[in-house]
Amino acid sequence: MDAEFQEILEKAKEILSIELFSIQGDPITIGSIIIFLFFLIGFLVLGSITRRVLQTRFLKKFNIDSGLQFTLARVAQYIIVIIGVLISFQFLEIDLTSLAVVFGLLSVGIGFGLQNITANFISGLIIMFERPISVGDRVQVGDKEGDVTEISIRSTMIRTLNNISIIVPNTEFVENDVVNFSHGDTTFRLDIEVGVSYSSDLDTVLKALNEVAEEHSKVMDIPKHQVHLTNFGDSSWDMQLRVWIPNVKERYILRNEINQAIVRKFKEYKIEIPFPQRDLHLRTSVTHPEEKSESESEK
Repeated sequence: MDAEFQEILEKAKEILSIELFSIQGDPITIGSIIIFLFFLIGFLVLGSITRRVLQTRFLKKFNIDSGLQFTLARVAQYIIVIIGVLISFQFLEIDLTSLAVVFGLLSVGIGFGLQNITANFISGLIIMFERPISVGDRVQVGDKEGDVTEISIRSTMIRTLNNISIIVPNTEFVENDVVNFSHGDTTFRLDIEVGVSYSSDLDTVLKALNEVAEEHSKVMDIPKHQVHLTNFGDSSWDMQLRVWIPNVKERYILRNEINQAIVRKFKEYKIEIPFPQRDLHLRTSVTHPEEKSESESEK
């Protein structure tokens, strides 16, 4: 039995020692590739577990915003993966300088085909370290508005207000204009326009709009709200109520609530919100006396 087992081990050793190819004179065997893949996959899994533990447990103990937590956890994952790649290559018994020469030659051939991937990779690093956007921010890219849920090396995941996930290449955030509603401060000035009839009492209108702002629990006291008469329209005074809210993500909900409160308050104070009005003047044609005499003479 021991002889058979020894024979199996010898056979396995022979198979694992089979040379598949060589790089700069360094032989690559089946065994070295298996060990390389084993350690590489192990470090990839370790990096993923480390990121998850840091983000969900360790970093939450400190007073750090969620965007910075995500960046630190992701950087730690990449460091572990890079170390794992370097260690894994050692089991292939390849001189890294010769490997760099090979990658250098390959990069010349495939560089043009990987320009977009390289650009997104560099943009991802810029986003992570410069942090123009962070996980949890409310952003608008083009006509897409939503919350940033994940930032990876190649792309950024945005969940829209309709709960649709959109994958946006990182270059969009570096090369194009991006609106970040939450960058550094989540407060937001909400401007609400409403028209009132010219027959209204201006002081009553100002009082009603001020009461709407003061009675809403989500309207901030500082900065204080303001009421403006912005324009004299065709059929109304154009009023604007400017209020500050603590969270920009709630602006659509609060706009709806304040609009409803304005309707109720105006009804209470009997303030009219007019319909657009147009004056239509009709003119009948009048025959000139000279034209009338000429027409009679022709007859």
